[in-house]
Order: sequence, then C-alpha cells, then structure tokens
Amino acid sequence: MKGYWGRILSIDLSDSTITEITPDEKLYRDYLGGSGIGARLLFDITGPDTDPLGPDNPIIWMTGPFTGTKVPTSGRHQITSRSPLTGIFGESDAGGRFGTTLKRSGWDGLIVRGMSDTPVIIVIKDDKVAIEPAGDLWGKDTFHTDEQMKERFGPSCETSCIGAAGERLVPISCIGHDGANARMSGRCGFGAVMGSKKLKAVAVIGNREPEIADPERLMAQQKKMVPIIVEKTKGIHLLGTAGGTAAAEKMGDLPVQNWRRGNWPDAEKITGQVMADTILKKNYYCASCPIGCGRDVEIADGRWAGVRGAGPEYETLGIMGGSCLVNDMEAITYAADLCNRHGVDTIEAGSAVAMTMECFEHGLLTAEDLDGISAEWGSAEALVALTGKICMGEGAGKLLGLGVAGMTKMIPGSDKFAIHVKGLTLPAHDPRCFSTMAVGYATSNRGACHLTGATYFFEKTAVMPEFGYEKPRPRYTEGGEGIMNFHAQNLMGLMDSLKMCKFTIYGGVNVTEICEWYEAVTGIKTSVKEMALAGERIFNLKRLYNVRLGLSRKEDGLPERILTTPRNDEGTGNYTPVLEPMLDEYYEIRGWDRDGIPKRETVERLGLDQKYF
Repeated sequence: MKGYWGRILSIDLSDSTITEITPDEKLYRDYLGGSGIGARLLFDITGPDTDPLGPDNPIIWMTGPFTGTKVPTSGRHQITSRSPLTGIFGESDAGGRFGTTLKRSGWDGLIVRGMSDTPVIIVIKDDKVAIEPAGDLWGKDTFHTDEQMKERFGPSCETSCIGAAGERLVPISCIGHDGANARMSGRCGFGAVMGSKKLKAVAVIGNREPEIADPERLMAQQKKMVPIIVEKTKGIHLLGTAGGTAAAEKMGDLPVQNWRRGNWPDAEKITGQVMADTILKKNYYCASCPIGCGRDVEIADGRWAGVRGAGPEYETLGIMGGSCLVNDMEAITYAADLCNRHGVDTIEAGSAVAMTMECFEHGLLTAEDLDGISAEWGSAEALVALTGKICMGEGAGKLLGLGVAGMTKMIPGSDKFAIHVKGLTLPAHDPRCFSTMAVGYATSNRGACHLTGATYFFEKTAVMPEFGYEKPRPRYTEGGEGIMNFHAQNLMGLMDSLKMCKFTIYGGVNVTEICEWYEAVTGIKTSVKEMALAGERIFNLKRLYNVRLGLSRKEDGLPERILTTPRNDEGTGNYTPVLEPMLDEYYEIRGWDRDGIPKRETVERLGLDQKYF
C-alpha cells in the first residue's frame, strides 16, 4: 500500500519504552490517516475513566497519505487526545512543516503515553528515536525552543512544542510548530497534555520520500489543479484570512462585544488590508501549499514594538478585536504574539477576555480581582495585560486560563456571558449569520468548531457538486441545515484524515479531485461514495467516543444569547436559529435516535465493531 509507511511510533515516557506498531491494512483503508486513525487509536487506548492529564491519556500525532507528497496543501498533521479543557474527544489540525517532516522520517504517526519525572524531548531522526533531557528548555517559549532544536539538530529539524502555558497546565494552552511562523494546534488544551507528561517538544528530522503509486498521474492532476487553486484563492493570498474581517462585519458574521451586538464600524481598522499597509513583511507558505495565506509581520517601534513572526488570523482578530471591541491592530497582534510564544489558543484567550470585560461591566469582577487591571470594553491595554497573565498562568490569568466554561464555575451569575458549546468557545462565525452553523456547532464532536463542517463556506461561495450543491446555499433558506451538515462534516473529516487544507474548497477542489489524488498516491481504487462513507464512519466514531462518556442530545445545544438575542444589524436582521427542528432533521439523516445516539443499524452499516456501540 503506497502513501503510507505502515508503521506508527509508540513511546511510553513512564518507562522510556520505544516500540513500533504495524497496523493492519484495514485500519488505513477504513480510517485513512490523520483525524480518522487518531480517533480510532484514542477510542481503543482510553476509557471513560481516563484522566486527560493522567499517564494513561495518550497524545497522538498523525499524518495522512497526502502528507509529504505533492498534493496541494498537504503539509498538515492532526493531534488527538482527550481534552483537558472540555473532558471529551479532542483534536486539533495544524499546517506548517512538522507533519511533512514527521512523515518523511519514515513514520505515519506518533503515540506518546505515560509521564516523565523530569522535562524531556523526543528526537526522531528516521529510525533513530531517543528521549533526551530538556531541563535547559523548560521555561523557554516556543520560538526559543524551535531555534534551539534547529541549532542542535540542523536547520531541517522541525518541532512540535509547548511554552510556559503548557508547562503550567493552563487548560487553554496549545502546541506550536514552525517557531515564529507559529502554526498552532490551538484548540482543546493539548499544551497541558504535553505539560503533564513533562514533554517539552518533539523534534523531527526526516528526508525520506514516501513512495507514490502513480507519480505521473499525480503530477498531471497537480498541473491541472494548482493554477486553478492559485487563481481562485488570490484574495486569501493577498490579505490572508484577515482579508475577510470587514465583509464579515457587514454580513453579521463577526462577533461583536461578546456576541451581544451587531454592526461595529471599527472593524475597518483591523482588516487584512490594514495589516498589509502597516506591519506585513511577506507571505508564509505551509509545506506543499500554493496559496500562502500566512502573514509574516513586524512591529519594530511604538507602543507594541517587539513582534516579529506570524500575524493574526481572522479568528484572532474577530475574537480579540470584535468581541472585545479592541480596534488597535498592533495591540491585537502583540497579544496574539504572546499566545504564540507561550502556547495559548487565541480564540479561547480572546473569549475569556471578552467575558471578563462583560463581568467587569456588570460588577461581577473588579480591578482588585484582576490584579489591578481595569477591564473596560475596547481597552487594548487590558487585552494585552490579561493575555499576558493567561500565558504565564499567574494571578488573574489562572481564572481566565480555565476557559469561559471553567470561569462560570468561579464567577456566580456569569453563565450567560460564557459563549461555548461543550466547553469549547465559539470561533468567530455567528450562527445568526449562517444558519447551518447552528447545528454544526451543536453537533461538533470537540465542541463549537467552525471547521468540523465549515458549512459557512457553502453559504458564501463554495459548492459541493457531488452532494447536490451546484451553487452556494442562500442564507436563511428554511430547512436542509441537517443534510448540509451531514455532507459537509463527512467531507471535512475526510480532508482532515487524508491531510489537506480546507481552503482548497474555495480553490475549486471537490471530492472527485480528492479521489483522483488518493488513487494516484495509494494505488487504491475508490469512489466519491466510498470516500463519503469513510468520512461518515470517522465522524460517527468520534460521536461514539463522546456517547461512551455520557453525552447525548442534552449537550448538543447553543448558548442562550445565540438562540434568543438577534444582532439587529443590516446583515442578519432579527434572525435567531431555531435549533431543535434542525437537530431532529440532522439526527434522522445521521441514523441516530432522538437522543442523538447512533442506532445499532448505523454502527453496523458503517462497519464499526460492536464494541463501539
């Protein structure tokens, strides 16, 4: 079977055991790689009583068959674990170069279990694998750690590492890659999982080329599609994801003042164009990517001087900017840089600050509670100061670092200010703007996630012709939210498992092209129907993981503010989603019962073992 090495590295840090796992070919065929195999391994290794910060909870890095090849945007990998932030199934995707280097070291993935007594790093250089002391790196930020790994092992070394937040087990901490270019596995709190294991970094050096079944066919497909992708994604190349900020505000998609307001004219001050005109130095490209949406920025002087690295994405600007009413591009960039350096999810951090500002407004928190910080709406100083506290896990940062769901347990009367699903805060896309996102957020297996289904793509400009969406779905179309999420979630799970960037959808890539690439890489004949079935199987397995933990329909909800408070702006009017009928439709299409539990016949149809039922 081409496109895979057929082996996964397994390391137990408790006893320094290093072993090689050679999975059955059926695992690769059924779950493909990346997200799919990660979910299957997590299900099999853990149980309902597994402590997310305990030695029995694995953290799993997985590549896919496309990783390390010339498939456009395939420089990606998936990290999977039980989330210490939410307590449920967790996963996080990242681009950059780490995934490609891991694949080229001769491994499809890495499983790390156990706990070390002292700080360590894992070094993988092809077949040579070592666990080395890292006391000199403990306390260093992700940028410094990456630099040190390159000095020690050479410029081709790529790292997956944590900063101070992960070391201090901050629940919203994350994992960084590519040093100052900051390709982050942001969501679900995985920095704390690494920190609990005293694992500072995984350093990988690899130069092997994965064997491709039909290189000529792959090259022909690449030559056909890359020019189309480049042409169709020109806007993302020129202005990054931040290029959509102003349009999002006009449509009613941008979160404003912790999701309670509509229009915010100051969005014009934090756009991709403003970034390009002021602090942008050049584009950054992940491995095998022709788009180059990454921003390389510099703030050389002024109040927020000292930033040199990745610029903020749309999600960061939406949450740290719009949701906090902060209109200072450089201050947001500085706060985001703190998160990148110390390993913190900018979405969770910005949401915690927005909730803090609302609690401060209503007298639930005072400056005394916040180490003397006056958390006024729109205060760039408060945003930066509170973010710094979160990153270091100190003072008021211990409270905010719990994430918004954790904060409600510590601040009586603050429940309605915590905008999350299943413990994961909403990213910067509003279900009152794109109605399909309501059921998408509610049913996402890791909590509120815009990329689990990314249905807003298909309410804007994208299409899924193989599934009957020849043109974008008009916003606020009544009915059909369930079936669109069914198809989109299966598709996104497929892409996360093969490992490719979802922006290729905007670039004109559809499932037919994905099938062509899969056949060229692996030599395995497939079809749109078979690929969609794999995506469905993967999504249901993640659902069953959460069902095993006791989750059901009662957790498939949305924050009260989203359901009952219209934005009353020019983009959305007075629309609020009516979730329950959407869930009824969705469950029926999924083959789940009314409580959201996959039916036995669904489990059997997907070829899942009875132990998953």
